[in-house]
Parts: sequence; C-alpha cells; structure tokens
Amino acid sequence: MKLKEMFRRYFFTRERDSAIYLGRAYTRDATIPFRMQAGFQGDVNRSHPCTIEPALADPTYPPTFYGQAVVADAAAPNGVRVPQAGDAAAAIYGVTVRPFPIQTTTGSLTQGFGSGTPPANVAVDVLRSGYIIVLLQGAAAAAKGTAVKVCTVAGAGYVVGGFSVDAVAGTEVTLDGKSSFNGPADVNGLVELAFNI
Repeated sequence: MKLKEMFRRYFFTRERDSAIYLGRAYTRDATIPFRMQAGFQGDVNRSHPCTIEPALADPTYPPTFYGQAVVADAAAPNGVRVPQAGDAAAAIYGVTVRPFPIQTTTGSLTQGFGSGTPPANVAVDVLRSGYIIVLLQGAAAAAKGTAVKVCTVAGAGYVVGGFSVDAVAGTEVTLDGKSSFNGPADVNGLVELAFNI
C-alpha cells in the first residue's frame, strides 16, 4: 500500500470500530464572539519594554488605587502622591503598578482582583514608561492614539489620578504626545494606556 493511500484511509475514512476520527466531519473549531477582557487595573500588560521603579508613598496624599497617575513629591524625598489642583501635566511622574500577587486585607485572602489599595507609608511600584491597564473615566470613548487626560480635581464620575478622554475645564490636565490610549475600553471600562512611550 502506498503512503498516499495509507494517509487517505487514516485521515479521511471512518472506521466503524475506531473511536478516533480525524477527518473534517468531526472538526469543531471554536470561535470567541466577544472581546476578551483587557486585564486588571494597574497591570503592566507588556513586560518589554517598560520601566518600573519603586517610590515611597506620601503619607499625607498616598495613592488610593492601582493604575492611578502620581506626581513626584518634592516634600518627601523619593516619594509620590496623587495629583492635586494646580499640578501641571508635566508633573505627572508615572502610574502605580499592581504587584502580583498582593493581598492587602490583613490576615485574610478575601480581596478580589482589581480591588486592591496600595499600602500607605511603604514603597509602591511606579511605571515610568510602558503599557499599563487603567480604568477609563467619563463618557467619551477611547480609541487608538486618543489623547490622555488626568483628573486633578474629583467630580461626578471622576477620581483624582484617574484617566479619561473627556475635557473638563479646570479639573484635568492633558498629557503630552508621548502618552495615548491604545484602543477602546473593554466592557468593564479597562483600557490599555501607552504611557511615556
């Protein structure tokens, strides 16, 4: 029997007493009709290239969530704090990174993904350059290349240090052209941010 004939019989004919059939009739290709989730807030989703450095959290104005913009704090050496009214766009130092794994609820493992709060008065990882997952605030949708705005004054639907596309005069600063959103947000509002790239 020729090799071609053996191949044809093995792959394209059904043997009644055989449990294995590899022909086209039994192919069950699966497709995913919906978009996969972007990730978790504060996750660095592209490990190369990225620059992450440790910094001390300002005890007075510490970061309150992962994936939050922070400003270098001149009052505390090597410290970072959340943005405040009057901070310029150039003052944005980086974005807080969610370490893996982390459980900040003392004595238990009950904290869910995406709900962690950075511990106060300790070192926190800050993304200086790279791609990170952040929560999109506001009503405007993000698209690839969309300019990034950082909230400096809290308002309805806006958290200080959060990212958005909306322009709310006096409460947000627009980052320079080195930072942009890298596509639309997923169903949970999470979007990839290209920061300082």
